[in-house]
Amino acid sequence: MANDLQVLNALDLAKTQLYHFTAIVIAGMGFFTDAYDLFCISMVTKLLGRIYYHHDNAVKPGSLPPNVSAAVNGVAFCGTLAGQLFFGWLGDKLGRKKVYGMTLMIMVICSIASGLSFGHTPKSVMATLCFFRFWLGFGIGGDYPLSATIMSEYANKKTRGAFIAAVFAMQGFGILAGGMVAIIVSAAFKGAFPAPAYQDAPLASTVPQADFVWRIILMFGALPAALTYYWRMKMPETARYTALVAKNLKQAANDMTKVMQVEIEAEPEKIESVSEERGGANEFGLFTKQFLHRHGLHLLGTTSTWFLLDIAFYSQNLFQKDIFSAIGWIPPAQTMNALDEVYRIARAQTLIALCSTVPGYWFTVAFIDRIGRFAIQLMGFFFMTVFMFALAIPYNHWTHKDHRIGFVVMYSLTFFFANFGPNATTFVVPAEIFPARLRSTCHGISAAAGKAGAIVGAFGFLYAAQPTDPKKAEAGYPAGIGVKNSLIVLGVVNLLGMLFTFCVPESNGKSLEDLSRENEGEEENGAEMRTTSGRTVPV
Repeated sequence: MANDLQVLNALDLAKTQLYHFTAIVIAGMGFFTDAYDLFCISMVTKLLGRIYYHHDNAVKPGSLPPNVSAAVNGVAFCGTLAGQLFFGWLGDKLGRKKVYGMTLMIMVICSIASGLSFGHTPKSVMATLCFFRFWLGFGIGGDYPLSATIMSEYANKKTRGAFIAAVFAMQGFGILAGGMVAIIVSAAFKGAFPAPAYQDAPLASTVPQADFVWRIILMFGALPAALTYYWRMKMPETARYTALVAKNLKQAANDMTKVMQVEIEAEPEKIESVSEERGGANEFGLFTKQFLHRHGLHLLGTTSTWFLLDIAFYSQNLFQKDIFSAIGWIPPAQTMNALDEVYRIARAQTLIALCSTVPGYWFTVAFIDRIGRFAIQLMGFFFMTVFMFALAIPYNHWTHKDHRIGFVVMYSLTFFFANFGPNATTFVVPAEIFPARLRSTCHGISAAAGKAGAIVGAFGFLYAAQPTDPKKAEAGYPAGIGVKNSLIVLGVVNLLGMLFTFCVPESNGKSLEDLSRENEGEEENGAEMRTTSGRTVPV
């Protein structure tokens, strides 16, 4: 049986050592790049509008039309969704290591290509940019299931949650880096090429050199990915894939002997018994009754919670510009030149990341193996629900100048509890509870459901939050249900997330083989599952 294998026991019981931290950095740098590439576009969209959609005699600077804005911001999400499904499946078919370098090379090539977007008309430049952003997203999508699966299969059972959460927490530093690169590049160009405000000289407010700024910011994402490529190629295949899927115990023992620096026997007498299990009860596929019976509820839980979370998480873009303007971080667009606007937007986003996004991730790392995934996810959804309703019901109260600081605090707390809550746990749990041969696929499906939620959150609510009066809606947008009603809907979404959390089992402190029930033989040896407080445990 799987849990009798010495190589897997050695992994479960291993003390935290250098190779764990090396794996965190190698996998984490992928996530650092992912976050940088996905979030840096929001800092340059205003600049793209000024450069490519300037209209003479307009009171305000040029801005991207709604359909172009949605495409530029959202096409990478569509690519990510496709990449999560494809590379998740491929990671189980070919092995984690073989596919891992592939995703990184796609990210490097497409980051550079995004910055080299070309064309004679604004439409052709945007189309080229969208093409490369889609394939960039495709590569990023592959990193989700592969990084999570690799880290979970390398980790010991005592600190596994913290290790997987630490990989995901590198997203926070990626968002931070995106803001800092934008600040440095825009400040350098602003100093080298001074320009008047838009209201003083509309055409001169956007210097020709501004076209280099957005390209440099987008291309910088290739650097951390390229630096990590060599180390990814040096990583051995995970012992759990080699032993349980490839059925090569000798290779698994050799690989882990090198990385853990302890002698592990190959156990030749067990190679035959592991090979014989190929036709046994533990070899069922994804679309089978056995999978539905054992893991159907779990997959429903991981997909639904990630989908619901990302609706709320990515809809934050709705209120960010209102908040920035409300507290004076960003003055009206016409009072700034193009580079000054990039600088101010980047500074504001960096402050938000520093104050609420990054701390939330690392709170999860610190507590996930102490209080468990279930408690953190339930608590996170609960507080997100509370704060969303607290913002929505007295929304008119928060719009007054005297109360705006309170609005910002509540808004920041919502996203602190998203990160010290379901944003981290929805990434961790799917990498733990499914069998090794389906682990990457199931994580990819769960992550793709999340990205579908992100698309709904980022674009569905962009339209929904428009004022109910068509005359007050932004140019090019139809009337919506208003910000207040949108916030109420998001509160209900978070409440549903809390309810679906009861479908997800607690995985804290258990071996991966116990959780996925791979250590059971034929069905009669398997324990039936019962549900207690929504957490499925063997009896």
